Amino acid sequence: MDREYALSSATDLGRRQLDYLEALLDARTKRCLEEVGLQPGMRCLDVGAGGGSITRWIADQVAPDGSVVAVDLDTNWMTGLDDYPGVEVYRHDINTGLPVEGRFDLIHVRLVLMHLEHRRDVLRRLVTALAPGGAVVVGDFTGPRQRVLAAPSAADQQLYLRVQEIAHAYVAREYPISYTWADEIDESLTGAGLIDVRGTEFSFTATGGEVACLLNRNYVQQLEDRLIAKSELTRADLDRYGDLMLDPRFRAWFYTFVCGAGRRPVVRRAKAL
Repeated sequence: MDREYALSSATDLGRRQLDYLEALLDARTKRCLEEVGLQPGMRCLDVGAGGGSITRWIADQVAPDGSVVAVDLDTNWMTGLDDYPGVEVYRHDINTGLPVEGRFDLIHVRLVLMHLEHRRDVLRRLVTALAPGGAVVVGDFTGPRQRVLAAPSAADQQLYLRVQEIAHAYVAREYPISYTWADEIDESLTGAGLIDVRGTEFSFTATGGEVACLLNRNYVQQLEDRLIAKSELTRADLDRYGDLMLDPRFRAWFYTFVCGAGRRPVVRRAKAL
C-alpha cells in the first residue's frame, strides 16, 4: 500500500468504498462542475478518477469534440470507458507530475489532495496545467464530526465515538492526511493565483444501513487489523461497531464535503500603438 494512503481501492473492500463515494458525492460533484461552465469541446483532467463515474459523465458533457484524461493509482475499476473515444486512462502517481502535457480547460480532483503530504505543490502544478480561463475544481472531506443523534444505547454511542476518535487519530499519526485541508481550499486556490474563487459545503446525517454508515463501516473494516495491532480496540469492539453501522436506530452527522473552484486568469496583451 502506498505510504500516503491509509486505504486502498485495489481490494474488494476498496471497490465497495468507491461505489459508496460515488453514491454520496457524484450528484454534488456534477453540480460543482456545471457551475464552472463545463461544455462541449473542452479538454479535461480527472485526478483520482476511482471507478470512473465522473470521468464518464464529463466525457458525455464535452462530447463530441472534447476529451478527458483520467488519472488514478489504480485503474482496475475504470470500466465502461471503451465506448468513449475521447477518454485516456493513466495509472499514475500525481505526486510526480502529470502523465500528459497540459493545457486543460477543466481539472477536477476529488478526495486526493487531503491525503498528500505535498498537496499545495501538487495543486500549484495542476493550476500551471490550466489553459487561460480554465478552471480547477477540488473536492475533499473535512475532519470527522463527532455528533451522534441517535443510538440503540448510551454504550453504543460511546463505542461509536471511541472507534471514530481512535481510527482518525491512528490515520493522522501514520499517514500525511489533513483533516483541515478542506477548510484551506479557498485560501489555497487564491494563493495559487486563481480568480473567481468560490466554494460550497455539503453535510448530511448518516443512518445505520444506509450508504454513509456503510462507508464508515467499510473504512473501519479496511483498518481493522492495524487498529487492533496499534490501539486498545478489540475485535469485539470493531464487530459491534460494524453491527451498529447496519442498525437503522443509529444516526450521526457525517463528514462535510467541501467543493472549491477557481479560474486561471486570461492575460490580455495590450494593443500596439
